[in-house]
Formats: sequence, C-alpha cells, structure tokens
Amino acid sequence: MHTKGEGEEIDIRLNRTPQVEMTAESVVDLLRLFETAGIDVWLDGGWAVDAALGEQTRSHKDLDIILQCKDLPLLRKTLGAQNFRNKEGGTESNFVLIDNQGLEVDVHAIVFDESGNGVYRMHNGEDWIFPASGFAGRGKILDTTVRCLSPEVQVLCHAHGYVPKEKDLRDMELLEARFGVELPPHLRRQA
Repeated sequence: MHTKGEGEEIDIRLNRTPQVEMTAESVVDLLRLFETAGIDVWLDGGWAVDAALGEQTRSHKDLDIILQCKDLPLLRKTLGAQNFRNKEGGTESNFVLIDNQGLEVDVHAIVFDESGNGVYRMHNGEDWIFPASGFAGRGKILDTTVRCLSPEVQVLCHAHGYVPKEKDLRDMELLEARFGVELPPHLRRQA
C-alpha cells in the first residue's frame, strides 16, 4: 500500500514474483504510482512503441521513462519506498533502478528549454535534444492511456547513438507500418 495523504491509501500491485520481464500490469502499476506521487513521465523504448501501437508486440526487460530533472529526488523516494535501488553504473541523468524481484526502470532525465524541447545530458557530456513535438505522444497499455514519445521522435531516437538490434528494427518497422513514419536506411533490414 502507498499512502496518498490524509489517510487515503493507494493499492500498488507491482508484480512481486521473480521475473525477467516487465509486464504490462507492472508498467501500469508503476505509472499509477508516478501519477499518485505527482511525477510526470513519458515512455521511451520498447514500451513506448507498444503503447503507441496500442498493443504489446514483444516482451520487455525494463521500462524506459523520461522525466524532468527536478522530479528525480521524488522519483528516487517514491521507488525507494517500493524497494527499488540504483543498479550499478549510470549517470545523474541516466540510470537504472531495480527492485528485489528484478523489475528495472531505466531513467532518462531532461530539462525543458524555452521552446519545450527536452534537453538530455548523455554519458559523454553532450546534450541530446528531444523535439518538443515528441512529448505530445499518447498511447495505451491495457486500458490505460499513457504519455509516450511520438512515433516520429521514437524513430529519431533509434536513429542515433547506438547500433540497433533485431528487436529495434522490428519496432521501427511496426511504427512505419502503422503511422507511416519514414525510416532512415540503417533502421531498415538489409535484403
């Protein structure tokens, strides 16, 4: 149970059986926990793709979230009360929190600039800019409407900074098929 205030309790039913998968139910429970705490988050990564599509298309090992840097202390406190702790590695603006059962939350902290773009400080000290339009994305997990990066910005994020894996290529193909977003050549499978 999580106490909201003035005696009102919120039932947080995070899946507590040992697991290697971040289930849809656990995602929804975490998002409700964040909402109750007053933390605005946007989904990124695999769950953002599935949310935009409105269905789960594959299993996920974690939940990638974007939030404002100013909310980091509250996020740590909120997840700490649910037995989450820092996983080794990371930076102040990008780190993983893990609980005793293996649930992982991959945190990406941003600062909004005067134009509404999200400025994210990467491991190498450079800034990555999430375009303001990306934060208008919405999706569904189970029957819950969630904030997620727009399909266009999800493609942009996958196009830079790392070599995409097979699951990433499939995710991008699904976004292209559903939303008509254009994929750069390196996010297309080679025939």
